Amino acid sequence: MGKIDPADVGRPLTVGEVARRSGLAVSALHFYESKGLIRSVRSMGGQRRYGRDVLRRVAIIKVAQRIGIPLAAISAALASLPEERTPTKADWSRLSRLWRAELDDRIAQLTRLRDQLDDCIGCGCLSIDACKLRNPLDQLSEHGSGPQRL
Repeated sequence: MGKIDPADVGRPLTVGEVARRSGLAVSALHFYESKGLIRSVRSMGGQRRYGRDVLRRVAIIKVAQRIGIPLAAISAALASLPEERTPTKADWSRLSRLWRAELDDRIAQLTRLRDQLDDCIGCGCLSIDACKLRNPLDQLSEHGSGPQRL
């Protein structure tokens, strides 16, 4: 690694610099910006410039996506953070607590699904009428076969 020029510390980053430092494609950064997850300003020449806080925000987005958090939830979480400030460890702790509950729910759902799958293989029916995996939550089946909403 090269030396850091003190004059560069407060300088906004180009989209290429953010892409290189975050490991994301430029198109992904443009997509995140179009969804309001990150923000840029335009230079005199019309080019995007990002504050350095965007690197931490992009890291949060990447981690959240990796664990399966929907973009809408990520957007809401990022909106709760102060603008123009790099998210802190305390910010991350608060966000991760929110997402931990969602992950716990998803783990419980997957565990139930796994357990039902074992039962389904055991019965061998795979019936569209009776199988909770093949036809989950089919409440209209109680009213008979065929279309029930006309």
